[in-house]
Amino acid sequence: MKINAFKIYSFLFFAFSITSYSQNVKLINVDQLNERIKNGKDSTYVVNFWATWCAPCIKELPHFEKLNAEYKAEKLAVLLVSVDFKSKLNSAVIPFVKRKNMKSNVFLLNESNPQEYIDRIEPTWSGSIPATIFIKGDKRKFIESELTYEQLLTEYKKL
Repeated sequence: MKINAFKIYSFLFFAFSITSYSQNVKLINVDQLNERIKNGKDSTYVVNFWATWCAPCIKELPHFEKLNAEYKAEKLAVLLVSVDFKSKLNSAVIPFVKRKNMKSNVFLLNESNPQEYIDRIEPTWSGSIPATIFIKGDKRKFIESELTYEQLLTEYKKL
């Protein structure tokens, strides 16, 4: 009986571990991203575009995690959107998110034409990363550079 209980607990632990692990990174396209933002009219969105190979991106990611944790009660949604190739989802992005123990909503941009999606996300965006969009209602601010926590907090509070 004890062995069966152990097997059941082990199975459940493994199943929940896999579920939570696989939910850390979801594929999203530009239309889905826009829809998600549009449906949360009373929320503030901070959308950061980053990649696992981008040193400035990696340096600033903890700032977004901190902002997300400290201001969750204010209906803040931090969306971290990786622009890594879709083929890197399982080999690079998911392991990176797990290793860094990221708690914010993490997505992998599921688009194939960078110039097209860059223009659709922000017409003034040159395509360099990190890049961040702050959105509250119809207010929108785009920043195409690495942010310190103080800069991130200042821009968030300006909205």
